[in-house]
Amino acid sequence: MAHPSQLGFQDAASPIMEELIHFHDHALMIAFTISTLVLYIIIVVVSTTLTNKYILDSQEIEIIWTILPGAILFMIALPSLRILYLMDEINDPHLTVKAIGHQWYWSYEYTDYQHLAFDSYMVPTQDLTPGQFRLLETDHRMVIPTETPVRVLVTAEDVLHSWAVPALGIKMDAIPGRLNQTAFMSSRPGVFYGQCSEICGANHSFMPIAVEAVPLEHFENWSSLMLEDA
Repeated sequence: MAHPSQLGFQDAASPIMEELIHFHDHALMIAFTISTLVLYIIIVVVSTTLTNKYILDSQEIEIIWTILPGAILFMIALPSLRILYLMDEINDPHLTVKAIGHQWYWSYEYTDYQHLAFDSYMVPTQDLTPGQFRLLETDHRMVIPTETPVRVLVTAEDVLHSWAVPALGIKMDAIPGRLNQTAFMSSRPGVFYGQCSEICGANHSFMPIAVEAVPLEHFENWSSLMLEDA
């Protein structure tokens, strides 16, 4: 999860998030190079007397500043389109979970199981135990197996919501009457926190998301216990 004074992204917990971090670093270096070059040109222009009309009206310069931005956009577009394709690609998911946004909590339905569904509410501050995080912990976490393709169907019951978990590289809008889908695979065990990322009302900041990734055998034990309780 995020921590105070953090400057970068959260540690990646999925292959997609690793790709997004690499693309961010790639684009940031391009932006840094452009900024440095522009600053250098400004300093040179300010500190010298460029009065030669052949320099100011050079056809070669015009060709360079036309082709160079196109090449830069090409360098950014290719990896960007590749990641967009990877994020939209959903091949044979092993588990499907339906996330439903409400004012102001989330409901989860495991569509591969009968009667495995529950609501997930934020744990009030006074009920937190040592080690739990204020405004992020929930009474029921969405539990998934690690290294397993998971499809998440996202919708809403009342108003617009957004199901977002930064460490997993996921942000999908929840729209009433519409079923959006996304997919991810957790590459390591852990608890990954997120929040509704669409301003959905007075308690918008009090509907967190907690995704717990566990080994497959632990997930099977958890699902069996949940089905028994149901």
